[in-house]
Amino acid sequence: METLLNKKEIDDLLDAIKKGKVSLDLDREDQQQLAKESTPVNLFQVNALSDELSRLPNFDIVLDTFAQNLAITLTNDLQRTFSITRSQIDSSHFLDFLLENKDVGAIAVLDVSPLKHGALILVDAHMCFSMVEIMLGASTDIELLHPNRKLTSLELRIIHSIMAKGCDDLNRAFAPLVDLQSSLLKVESNSRLVSITEPDAEILIGNFDIRVGDQTGIMKIVFPLSTIDPLRDNLQDLLSVNKTKQGLWTKTLESEAYNLVTKLIAQSGTISMSVNEILAMKKGDTVFIDYNPNSPLRILVENKHKFYAIPGTHNGKKAINITGVHKKGA
Repeated sequence: METLLNKKEIDDLLDAIKKGKVSLDLDREDQQQLAKESTPVNLFQVNALSDELSRLPNFDIVLDTFAQNLAITLTNDLQRTFSITRSQIDSSHFLDFLLENKDVGAIAVLDVSPLKHGALILVDAHMCFSMVEIMLGASTDIELLHPNRKLTSLELRIIHSIMAKGCDDLNRAFAPLVDLQSSLLKVESNSRLVSITEPDAEILIGNFDIRVGDQTGIMKIVFPLSTIDPLRDNLQDLLSVNKTKQGLWTKTLESEAYNLVTKLIAQSGTISMSVNEILAMKKGDTVFIDYNPNSPLRILVENKHKFYAIPGTHNGKKAINITGVHKKGA
């Protein structure tokens, strides 16, 4: 245990500090040892990106739906069980993202009409080689090869054929928001050959983990923020109960209501009679009703007074001509 200073020693130390005999500054070498490597961060920029990401609620649901659909497509096409799970959603700038992912395996460039700009799907080299081997008929009993090189043109064409079918999965994921008609434009292995927006444009990145058997990999999907921004309100209402009811049930009921059959009655007059008088009625009796032949008829819709009309004929058949609408309280 280290020895503590007594009161006199503490007083002497404080006095020496006041007189400048003891320096409080660290040696330059000590300062260098304490210093750590750091990268300057624009806090205003980071905050802006985080705010934009938080203003796109339910976007994770769209990405999760896409991942589930794509996993089913890969499983059916390659006859291996694929699982794709979203790990996180990030935001960055397009140029920074490309520099960070310059050694990726394959980059699929998508057209996402009618939305502006485009989208990217990135798959790491490890998973790309696995899918190529599986596509070429590799047995489940052998270990898949993962060369330390770029994908060849032939291998990129194979990846192209696989990723092209993922466009339908993306369209289905966006179906609640927009009638997306995405298509695969090309597949590249060089990040310098792809461009979907301005270098300093803000982008959203969905990160996914892919697993097939014992093989694992990483997939990323990239959207410029300006591509998703027009869908902000639709994303907000994606899980709204009121919106769901309005979209699914209200419109259906409204359309069906127009086809309902109703009963219309052209009423000239009414009379009140007792049960005994009705029971005593016989053939030839005359019933007097309170009706002025010069006044319009009352048109009842499901026994509710709605219109006024005058009687007449049309093409030899009895008809009525609507002359007005009955107002409540009139």
